[in-house]
Amino acid sequence: MSTALMSEEKNSHILQAITAYGKNLLSFIRRRVKTDADAEDILQDVWYQLSAVVNSEPIEQTGAWLYRVATNKITDKYRKRSETLLDDLFLDDEDDDDEGSNFKAILMTEAKTPESEYLRNLFWDQLYRALDELPQEQRQVWLWQEMEDVTFAEMAEMTGVPIQTLVSRKRYAVLHLRERLRQLYLEITQY
Repeated sequence: MSTALMSEEKNSHILQAITAYGKNLLSFIRRRVKTDADAEDILQDVWYQLSAVVNSEPIEQTGAWLYRVATNKITDKYRKRSETLLDDLFLDDEDDDDEGSNFKAILMTEAKTPESEYLRNLFWDQLYRALDELPQEQRQVWLWQEMEDVTFAEMAEMTGVPIQTLVSRKRYAVLHLRERLRQLYLEITQY
């Protein structure tokens, strides 16, 4: 089979998949992420992966494959976000990277054991309790930045508060959360 014919066949398969699954797949992703921009980024990643795989291996059930890839991309996005959140809370310039990695390994393990689920639930429960202790302005800045990926510039535009003030609020929030969660961190890493 000629390369031109193979390329045309590949493009045809991709176009058929986009036509058949594009709208529903985007809706599926949108229901599972916070913003339309995130949904569109993930959908682009799915199409890119489809275009990379179409030549190398046959896909028997295109729809099932697309939804599985989309689910994996959504999971990867939240896992990456959670790892960044853990770094921000527990690693500062004086911390040892090995301790932070150990902590992340415990909380971010893919294993669904009762112990790992308990530790994850305990961490999130303690985090939300510590967040409730913060002044509303600090809590809001931290939540916007860490959980919703809102930039300081976007926050400044929304609230009319100078960027430097927002940065200070976030810093105070991080310091409080580090202090408040330090004991849990020590208990988990010595576990």
